Amino acid sequence: MTVEMKPMVTPVPVEELRPTQMTVGYREVELKRREIRNLTDKKAGSFLGHHFIPAVVGPKGRYHIVDHHHLARALHEEGIKDILITVIADLSALKKEPFMVFMDNRAWLHTFDAAGKKRDYSDLPKMVKDLADDPYRSLAGEVRRQGGYAKNNVPFSEFMWADYFRHIIPASEAEHDFDKAMKQALKLAKAEEANFLPGWCGPQED
Repeated sequence: MTVEMKPMVTPVPVEELRPTQMTVGYREVELKRREIRNLTDKKAGSFLGHHFIPAVVGPKGRYHIVDHHHLARALHEEGIKDILITVIADLSALKKEPFMVFMDNRAWLHTFDAAGKKRDYSDLPKMVKDLADDPYRSLAGEVRRQGGYAKNNVPFSEFMWADYFRHIIPASEAEHDFDKAMKQALKLAKAEEANFLPGWCGPQED
């Protein structure tokens, strides 16, 4: 389906944004916060002016963001009240249940919690401040930045990598010994067993 991007002129309060996933990686959020803090006032204005958050208008005119959850959470943590959004679809005419089903079928929802378990639509957080921490999502983000796998356009691909690591790397390491977990994750990312994951760039035979 072709999606027409429509930048909104009027900023939307960050606290009114509805998440479409259960978790973020708090380490990832902290990186975004540092990036925002290091900007001068002039650069901060330019940064926010060029970082539209894509959203779908749902029932009651609420804005359900479908990407950049880490940025939205970081803006909230930094006390920034408003952000420009980009409306990619207006589904405000739908009732809640068919709206959620459509969003799920369109791969605009990720209702898996920090344990990798699928949850009901009703369990989605209502505000970005309520997003839970998934240390494996932080691990997946850092592995990508260090070249463990390639950036790609597959929806929620970082969560796919997070779940791959989740079943091999102990939670105690992911939560309390990130450097050790990273060394293992980088090796796992190049393993042949991971070739089914989006962005895999391990060694291949000629």
